[in-house]
Amino acid sequence: MLKEKLANWEQFVQADSDLDPLIRAAVQHYQFEAIHPFVDGNGRTGRILNVLCLVDQGLLDQPILYLSRYIIGHKADYYRLLLEVTSDGAWGPWILYLLDGIEDTCLWTTDKIRSIRELMRHTAQFIQQELPKIYSWELVELLFMQPYCRIANVVNAKLAQRQTASVYLKELAKIGILNEVKSGRESLFVHPKYIELLTGEENVWIYYAGVETTTAIEREAS
Repeated sequence: MLKEKLANWEQFVQADSDLDPLIRAAVQHYQFEAIHPFVDGNGRTGRILNVLCLVDQGLLDQPILYLSRYIIGHKADYYRLLLEVTSDGAWGPWILYLLDGIEDTCLWTTDKIRSIRELMRHTAQFIQQELPKIYSWELVELLFMQPYCRIANVVNAKLAQRQTASVYLKELAKIGILNEVKSGRESLFVHPKYIELLTGEENVWIYYAGVETTTAIEREAS
């Protein structure tokens, strides 16, 4: 029975259809959750499948839509509406719920990306002001590839040899951009402002002192 239901779900997901991709995502999500194929992790898997369906339909270039944020924030409605589809065939409210979630998450994600870009530009200005001898845009880009950096990352990016790379990261730590943390025999240089922005609900960050800069919002308003 379980295999038959999963096969039916798979056929729906992969079949050619004129149905709007967003509505298809809502339908397939309900179907997967109703099947409940795993002992644990069905909700997380179902939310990942939502994003992958949107990628497959060409609505996303990368699977970066964190829909779990919306669903967790509206969990009571989520479970109620899923149950109402099962008990009453109430597809409309469920589909509208997921469409609202996708819209809300898209707007929040777009703002998050804009904030990251602004932080990146501001960080570049701060490094150029405080450490002009080591500044390069390529180094700034490396600091934003992930929320921490190793000496090896600088070396592999061909920005410096190992000893010089160590000096670069320690100098960045001295001016407060990075925090040096011991991890076994090596050091990790974590990027606190970037981590806070990536993990925080609000898409805001605190300026480095003494840098003359404006955000994109401020520029648009002027």
